[in-house]
Amino acid sequence: MSSIVVPGQVITAEGGFLRGHGTYIQESEDGGEPQLIACVAGVVERVNKLISVRPVKSRYIGEVGDLVVGRVTEVGGKRWKVDVGGHQDAILMLSSVNLPGGAQRKRTYEDQLQMRTFFKENDLISAEVQQIQQDGSIVLHTRSLKYGKLENGQLLRVPQVLVKRLKQHFITLAPPIGVDVVLGTNGRVWITRAMPAEWTGGTSEGADMDTNVLTSKAETLMQLRRLHAETPILRDERERICRVRNAVVTLQHAFALITPDAIAAVYARSVEAGMAAKDMLQAEALASLMPQLDN
Repeated sequence: MSSIVVPGQVITAEGGFLRGHGTYIQESEDGGEPQLIACVAGVVERVNKLISVRPVKSRYIGEVGDLVVGRVTEVGGKRWKVDVGGHQDAILMLSSVNLPGGAQRKRTYEDQLQMRTFFKENDLISAEVQQIQQDGSIVLHTRSLKYGKLENGQLLRVPQVLVKRLKQHFITLAPPIGVDVVLGTNGRVWITRAMPAEWTGGTSEGADMDTNVLTSKAETLMQLRRLHAETPILRDERERICRVRNAVVTLQHAFALITPDAIAAVYARSVEAGMAAKDMLQAEALASLMPQLDN
């Protein structure tokens, strides 16, 4: 498991390791094996024999395949610029997004003129890192149907070191929670209500849509997303979203990894204790929730 270290702390004195970022080697005074020492505060990461320390606070660097949550800052020149918390804005090319209805064709000049109908300034989006260029700039894509604009929810920023890379970063916390969470590896967490099962089950009941006019899965999903964004969130749904949000903040205060199981555990603990969502961040409440966490 990952562990937290501070500058000057010995990570290991065993031989056969490879020194990674955030570490240095110190020779033993008694002639024994050299020690690997941390030179930054952060989380120890081990990949086979390579040992490195990921700093607690740093700009997002990015790795190919990462899921990120970002905000559009500029539109033009067949590209969007997206703030993902890096040293510079990431790039999302027009050729790297889904066209309306999932059409597979070459992008035209008309598509370029209508770029703001896809994403405009200040829109929040989820995307995947497609490429890291030589100058460190990040290139994104949203070709998968699961990526795209994020609406009708809440954005939360946490230290990116607390968001470990998982097999799945789009999470649905099962009922009675019923909340969707997007864990961005750049430390941005998106929280919204889960899409009702009757919508995704292929029925139009409650969705006010004629399935006969849907020409593709992509168009169906786009219509569901529009409906989801335009449907007001009910009071009990807001409360559940707020409770999930405060569960994430509790994990952040405890400097615990933010995972689906950890979020659900804090959520359940707060419900069992009879805490209101607004009281979860009180000092006494945090003290009672944090000891239950497994770092």
